[in-house]
Amino acid sequence: MQTVSCPSCGAEVRFRSHASVLAVCEYCHSTILKDADSVRDVGKMSAVLEDYTPIQIGTAGVHDGLHFTVVGRIQQRYSAGTWNEWYLLFDDASTAWLGDSSGLYTLTRERSTQDALPVFGELAPGKRYTICGEPYTAAEIRNAECIAGQGELPFKVGAGWRIQVADLRNYASFVTLDYTDGPRPVVYQGVAVTLDSLKCQLLRDDDAIARSAGKYRGKLDALDCPSCGSGIKYVPGAAAQLVCPACHAQLDASGPEAQVLAIGKQVHDNADITLELGASAKISNADFTVIGMMRRADDEGSEWNEYLLYNARAGFFWLVETDDGWSRSNVLPNWPNWASLDAATCTLDGATYRKLYDYGSQVVYAAGAFNWKVAVGDSTRVFEFEQGQTKLAAELTGEEMTWSRSVPVAYDQMAAWFGAAFHGGAKVQNIQLSHRGIAKVFIVIVLVLNAIPMFVSFSSTLMWSLLGCLALFLPAVFLDKNAKNPP
Repeated sequence: MQTVSCPSCGAEVRFRSHASVLAVCEYCHSTILKDADSVRDVGKMSAVLEDYTPIQIGTAGVHDGLHFTVVGRIQQRYSAGTWNEWYLLFDDASTAWLGDSSGLYTLTRERSTQDALPVFGELAPGKRYTICGEPYTAAEIRNAECIAGQGELPFKVGAGWRIQVADLRNYASFVTLDYTDGPRPVVYQGVAVTLDSLKCQLLRDDDAIARSAGKYRGKLDALDCPSCGSGIKYVPGAAAQLVCPACHAQLDASGPEAQVLAIGKQVHDNADITLELGASAKISNADFTVIGMMRRADDEGSEWNEYLLYNARAGFFWLVETDDGWSRSNVLPNWPNWASLDAATCTLDGATYRKLYDYGSQVVYAAGAFNWKVAVGDSTRVFEFEQGQTKLAAELTGEEMTWSRSVPVAYDQMAAWFGAAFHGGAKVQNIQLSHRGIAKVFIVIVLVLNAIPMFVSFSSTLMWSLLGCLALFLPAVFLDKNAKNPP
């Protein structure tokens, strides 16, 4: 470890890694560049935006049997929000980066390769590329800028420093291509991780985060829309990209004060909403709240609703309402193997899914809080796959690709979860009968058709009619029981 005096304020500044060339003074935020035998002040670095992360300089953990310490951070902003890159120093003097975005973490190390690597301008989400001898699918293409820094870093950086990066996925493996320094990218390869799997210590607790941020991360809060004054509920540190339900203004509540990103437009405002914002349900022994809702339409004009639910420990999932019924959808942490956008099948965890549909969709209405920026008019290309009752969906934009998995949910189950808050339950039940209801209709028909013969041969006709009714009704009871307990 090397300790120097800040040229600006005189405070001690420590360089723990010999590979570090820059440090940010924690007292005056001066950027200190380390030369061969001296240090010099190269200007001020912006203070980091408080973002509810539990990680801090000094946080320690273990990866692949090696102990590490967090020694630096870069905070970066792109079109959909901000994320952190934490600089890790291991006990063997090696280094790595811990990506931290909305509570999702990836740990990557620099990797040398002789592969021919793609040009940044030619990268496209959904396409496959060979990196370090393995096939990867482009997941996200980002142009971003550094907005703040902290601690020590391995290269010179300052506020406003522009970066170009691409993230690629192969099941659970992760690759980042960094084009910031030139046309041939630096390759960082690794995996998705959790703070528990890293056995992290010296994390900030909820109270420490709340003292610096002013709010508890993940606890439902409210603010007044800066555009119209209406109250909006949101989740600090988890879902801070807002659409005002009253004036439809787009807001960013990730900073100390909410900022208006775009004035609301006149939108499709007569969406038939079954679950209101704020509706709650106990699902799998966890209390979930509906925090966001959007209505989407496909190329042919068919529309459906999607409701975003959140629990502080269990995270996010979607409830999707279509003319065919309800389904529960979760974003996939591990990606399926899909050879190309034209391939008719994909595989995940040994199961093969066949392609059902390929269509375009557009957001026609949005309200509430989301964990990414949502706007009316956002367009997405959707690929749907099916295996039994389970469906997979790949959603593709010009900058990003995501995968999700969904399973059906019975109307009775929705009514049981939400009770009186499930406004569409009774209406849908009247339109779409249960299996028992359908069986009862057929039973009545059977009895009516057999009414006249019963007068002629009462005993035999009655017996066969009763057996026929039981044959209709008992399977219906079994089907309804299964429908109430979906997989």
